[in-house]
Amino acid sequence: MRQAGRCLPEYRALKEKYTFVELVRTPELAAEVTLQPIERFHFDAAILFSDILIVPEAMGQGYCFRESGGVEMDFPVRTQADIERLDTSRVSERLSYVLEALELITPRVEGHTALLGFAGSPWTLANYMIEGSSVREWKRAGALLREKPALFGALMEKITQAVIEVLKLQIASGVDAVQIFDSSGGVLAATDFEQGSARWLREVVRAIDAEVPVIVFSKGAHYWPALATTGADVLGLDWTVDMARVAAMLPPDMAVQGNLDPSVLLESPKTVAAETLRILRAMRNRPGHIFNLGHGVPPAAKIECMEALVDTVRNFG
Repeated sequence: MRQAGRCLPEYRALKEKYTFVELVRTPELAAEVTLQPIERFHFDAAILFSDILIVPEAMGQGYCFRESGGVEMDFPVRTQADIERLDTSRVSERLSYVLEALELITPRVEGHTALLGFAGSPWTLANYMIEGSSVREWKRAGALLREKPALFGALMEKITQAVIEVLKLQIASGVDAVQIFDSSGGVLAATDFEQGSARWLREVVRAIDAEVPVIVFSKGAHYWPALATTGADVLGLDWTVDMARVAAMLPPDMAVQGNLDPSVLLESPKTVAAETLRILRAMRNRPGHIFNLGHGVPPAAKIECMEALVDTVRNFG
């Protein structure tokens, strides 16, 4: 489960000593945080502890977390000159700490727990890079797509190249599958989704799909025909949709992942068990269902609720 560790006391103990960015960039700490939820809950898969913004950072657009909250990029990318500042020639070199973290994690999970790598989608990364920070409403990337499509395309080509390289780096380091987080997919209008996100997702999947399975998660983007053509092996669904209904609309060889409402983990173990069973029963006859949340684990999630979820899934059937 993405961000499963951040509700744990052992993770909070580390956060008292280190910043989030320090945890990401220090291989020993990233490995420790990756493994914390596995050691406690024994999930079927571990997901690398990292951040989607390592991709623009590796291209030369650094980032930091503001004291007031949110992300601040070193500079916004809005002109041809800004795009030319982005350098894709040193991505692997600049992300050597990711390789080092994976070298520490792989021996600890090999043979019993799958290991997932990930990256942000080109569209989601473009939103941060163009805005220059996290904002309440993402507007500039969509405006660039519609008003200056050639400039938008030039930026997306660079980002897509970097995303592919980052995922290939993770695959070469031993991950068993990768997930592409199109977290801003739902910002796009249906008429813009193909050019804004889907075509770039398709390009990434095409470049890596022969090597490991690929999961695509496009939060809030309920554009199933377009998502079905990305070539992904698995489509992650958020909690705002009827999973069984959507699954019936997808190709039979496309698995689905999800989609428990994360806020349920703030309630009671009884409620978690009931909601988990509801999804499992609805998906019982659909081959290729990976049970998961419909988004990340809330920081205030109750450990007893996480335990109830795991127990319910393991005992189902």
